[in-house]
Amino acid sequence: MGIGGGTILIPALTIFLKTPQHIAQSVNLLSFVPTAIVAIISHIKQGNIEKNITFKLILGGVLGAVIGSYFAIRLPGNILRRLFGGFLLIMGIYEVCCKKRCNKK
Repeated sequence: MGIGGGTILIPALTIFLKTPQHIAQSVNLLSFVPTAIVAIISHIKQGNIEKNITFKLILGGVLGAVIGSYFAIRLPGNILRRLFGGFLLIMGIYEVCCKKRCNKK
């Protein structure tokens, strides 16, 4: 789907291994860091990084991570699980609708 490995990893951890939602999302974030570092290095070497917007994206990402983690640790696991499920549903609908629209062009 192009969204990320968390769309498979988090549900797999919570459904099959009965991992609490907070832990599953933490594991996903920890597994993402080394992959992201390798991807950044690769993209820099290939010249795929637009340096004029990099700082804005980094700032937005860090700010979003801080705000998101602040709310996530304060939410009960069942609400966090429902919010994540809703996010996956919305992203799935978006992917289906976007692909139909892109194929028509």
